[in-house]
Amino acid sequence: MKLLALPAFTDNYLWLWHNGKEALVVDPGQAAPVLEALANLNLSLTAILVTHHHKDHIGGIQELQEKTNASVFGPEHSQMPKPFKTVKAHDRLQLLGQEIEVLEVPGHTLSHLAYLVPRTTPSKAALLFCGDTLFSGGCGRLFEGTPQQMLNSLAQFKSLEDDTQVCCAHEYTLSNLKFALHIEPHNQALLNYNAHCQMLRGQNLPTLPSSIGIEKEINPFLRAHRPEVQQSAKHFDDQVCDELSCFAALREWKNTF
Repeated sequence: MKLLALPAFTDNYLWLWHNGKEALVVDPGQAAPVLEALANLNLSLTAILVTHHHKDHIGGIQELQEKTNASVFGPEHSQMPKPFKTVKAHDRLQLLGQEIEVLEVPGHTLSHLAYLVPRTTPSKAALLFCGDTLFSGGCGRLFEGTPQQMLNSLAQFKSLEDDTQVCCAHEYTLSNLKFALHIEPHNQALLNYNAHCQMLRGQNLPTLPSSIGIEKEINPFLRAHRPEVQQSAKHFDDQVCDELSCFAALREWKNTF
């Protein structure tokens, strides 16, 4: 199995996962990058996975369906292009000879899903297609959900194995790390990771996928339980007193940072 991050718009990634013959794509906001990759690699698109209903994640579905007849899987929502197959938490899809588990992760939107490809061998890490719930160094804005919902969703991710590859839908890493460094300026793992990501972007390479282990070390939204993060968050909201109030303060602060 091979994983490709297809750039789209200004900062989206459309994740193409294939076995050399058949492929699936996650959140195709544009059809053109997917069709180009399919043609270049001589692949047949069999499935489209959708994490949520925002236009930059679903805009290319209709054209891809018309040209490939791929099956579409996504959350129940009126804006989803039809026809599609509704999936929910704990559903298990059999695609490309692989099992894919569906997670419900509300927060960014109320019907947001993520897709987990479990570890198949000791040397092959799990894959997480997390849409706009988790970014490297950050998390999605709360357009529909609550801080508690998003915190619960991120807790699902934190429980995964540390080497799980995190396939986020946007190249937001450097701007997220700027905020993270403001929160934890002495976090050595964060300083090292920021230097690494600066190098990658300097070569026009993706900073993704990240990993759950890395994010637990550097992402303030996964570290709202830490006393040092809570202390920093008090500079924005002096009522911060626990993980939830810290997370809510960080999310509000990041919105205007």
